[in-house]
Amino acid sequence: MTPETPVIAARIVTAVVFIAMGALHFVPAAGRGMAAIIPPGMRGRPFSAKTLVRLTGVAEIAGGMGLLLEPTRAAAGIALAVFLVAVFPANAYAARHPERFGRIAIPFWPRLIGQVVLIALVLWVGLSPV
Repeated sequence: MTPETPVIAARIVTAVVFIAMGALHFVPAAGRGMAAIIPPGMRGRPFSAKTLVRLTGVAEIAGGMGLLLEPTRAAAGIALAVFLVAVFPANAYAARHPERFGRIAIPFWPRLIGQVVLIALVLWVGLSPV
């Protein structure tokens, strides 16, 4: 095992997870659940919740694919970090309403910590020189 192996493995796993999660945005039942956690103040400004879910799905798929290609890797890592910040309000909204969202309403502080770890991960796999 070379010193580069862990980052390459992490990059591939991270890319596959983002691509799979992005594809999930286009599954009707999952998409409805994701649309429901978009805070009311963000719906229709300028896009509907359904459109926002689709746009974020495309962003996740593009970011995951971008991590796999050397010319786009750094930009994809940075874009995914920005994406994770941008979608956090929906996760925080769900955390405030566990009675409405059930399992997907991960409590705020664990979700925030997880989001910070994901941001660090996408920056690591995206900006690593190998």
